[in-house]
Amino acid sequence: MSTDTDFDLFRTSEDHEALREAVRAVSEDKIAPYAAAVDAEARYPQEAHDALVASDFFAPHVPEEYDGVGADALATCIVIEEVARVCASSSLIPAVNKLGSLPLILAGSEELKARYLTPLAQGKTTFSYGLSEREAGSDTAAMKCRARQDGDEWVLSGQKSWITNAGVSEYYTVLAVTDPDGPRGGNVTAFVVEKSDAGFTFGEKERKLGIKGSPTRELHFDNVRLPADRVVGEVGGGLKLALHTLDHTRVTIGAQAVGIAQGALDQALAYVKERKQFGKRIADFQGIQFMLADMAMELEAARQMVYVAAAKSERGDKDLTFFGAAAKCYASDVAMKITTDAVQLLGGAGYTTDFPLERMMRDAKITQIYEGTNQVQRIVMARSLLR
Repeated sequence: MSTDTDFDLFRTSEDHEALREAVRAVSEDKIAPYAAAVDAEARYPQEAHDALVASDFFAPHVPEEYDGVGADALATCIVIEEVARVCASSSLIPAVNKLGSLPLILAGSEELKARYLTPLAQGKTTFSYGLSEREAGSDTAAMKCRARQDGDEWVLSGQKSWITNAGVSEYYTVLAVTDPDGPRGGNVTAFVVEKSDAGFTFGEKERKLGIKGSPTRELHFDNVRLPADRVVGEVGGGLKLALHTLDHTRVTIGAQAVGIAQGALDQALAYVKERKQFGKRIADFQGIQFMLADMAMELEAARQMVYVAAAKSERGDKDLTFFGAAAKCYASDVAMKITTDAVQLLGGAGYTTDFPLERMMRDAKITQIYEGTNQVQRIVMARSLLR
């Protein structure tokens, strides 16, 4: 690991804090009022989508040359964090836009970048990512989805599971085996698939514990023909590209977890300062104060880990693999703990839908699971230490 002594890593710039203020204003005014209904109705947060497009927070990571705002990795994390503070489902819009399009940014041809990143930056579509399958979750190299070459085209067959914003997105980065007899992990290629491609369909929406406003569906490919220029990066280099992508985007899941935790802490603080028992505010009881102190301490530790990992992502540091996994793992574990404690602080009220904490608690759980379970993150960290 790096022994970087650049202490600017630990201080956000004035621009970053101005961005936070702007995103928080949009989130509280345009997103928070719909969060409960989005969850209860399990519907896509179109109000948040429209607000993020209007404010240029929809896909802030897209470089300026493709009509984006060119936000750095930390700025993108701040956008996701602040949206997640009020609605985790909505925060998946900028988060998954980065996940789906980052392979193009890292390895796509200039023609491919211009064709697909520009409409993304303009808010004309979301961009999803197709890696996992029913029997290839943590073990991504075991995927069965196939793409065979036929003249100057590729023919895609198979399925992908647990795809965020599936059906809403027009564009999908999809990983498929292109050489069944090739070396495991070195026989996968990335492609861009368009929603309108013949033979490409979707499964039913998953019925989930949380993030109910973000549709999760399977992708089905029935001999989908793709032109050769849809290949992202090198043929056979797809899995390496996919894992490199996750090194960067796990940081954004850490940011999402921090946002959920901050929202829960804010709600709990407001409640304990108003709620009275035994003749005084429950905030005046030392046992409550200790809980709040632990929640805030762990939240700030998680936030700093995420911000340092974001800085490493921006620079492309060699130890990003460790720090991305560590930030995602620690922040999501903290988010689960803080949201659980926040529900506890509200007592019976916290268990009802009259308050957003039960939703935040349900939403926090997925941050420990997607983009690699926290058990897998610990494997990633251990391998980095032992390498």
